[in-house]
Amino acid sequence: MRIFDPHIHMTSRTTDDYAAMAAHGVQALVEPAFWLGQPRTSVGSFVDYFDALIGWEPFRAAQYGIKHHCTIALNPKEANDPRCREVLEVLPRYLAKDGVVAVGEVGYDSMTPEEDEVFAHQLDLARQFELPVLVHTPHRDKGAGTTRTLDVVKESGVAPHLVVVDHLNEVTVKEVADSGCWMGFSIYPDTKMDPGRMVAILQQFGTDRVLVNSAADWGKSDPLRTYATGRAMLAAGFTDDDVDQVLWRNPVAFYGQSQRLELGESSPPDTFAGNSILRGARP
Repeated sequence: MRIFDPHIHMTSRTTDDYAAMAAHGVQALVEPAFWLGQPRTSVGSFVDYFDALIGWEPFRAAQYGIKHHCTIALNPKEANDPRCREVLEVLPRYLAKDGVVAVGEVGYDSMTPEEDEVFAHQLDLARQFELPVLVHTPHRDKGAGTTRTLDVVKESGVAPHLVVVDHLNEVTVKEVADSGCWMGFSIYPDTKMDPGRMVAILQQFGTDRVLVNSAADWGKSDPLRTYATGRAMLAAGFTDDDVDQVLWRNPVAFYGQSQRLELGESSPPDTFAGNSILRGARP
């Protein structure tokens, strides 16, 4: 089983997590920019963080044969803090960098006017840089937040195939499926989705345009939830090819639209030989 985790916050994880992920087939990942866990008080803290996402974390991941990519944005939670808004002026410098494969996480936290403004601005940046978009749906009032998200995406002119709407569940998946956007699901030990519920959704909606991630942030989470979902798919009767589509080919197809994926021979040859996908390749 080869795994590309399309949304995992490795800044909050240890090197033991990298080792465990590599041992369970994780060969590539995307780390979206997100909040620090406490309020940032200056643009400089964002700059240091973004520099780590394009430098330090790829180095850490490479020690375990994992290809690290990232997305860059001002996240919805901090869009409401006036001390953070100046980072919007810094974003273009980072969106031009190799290894940055999307704009994200953008979207809503509390659905405020400030979040509306920042969301629309960053969708415009995605159009300018011809990058895909990773959208965060709010934890509260998720149904209304998902509908509002899709309306803003439509108004922006960003094509649906360039957008993944993440943190979906049984209530919100159909609306996103009908929109033409990609469907993202975060698999957690106790909250959001679990492997069994994810399998049920795949049985109903199929494996196209689906991204399954472990997110693995500051709270209780597990960087091996993608692997657990693959095992649950096999136990439910899905084929090895189905699992490969969901856990590898789908993330490659979505983020490959950036033309910035680097998925060559990152893994030790005696462990993951033969899985080479060149820069900008399509599945």
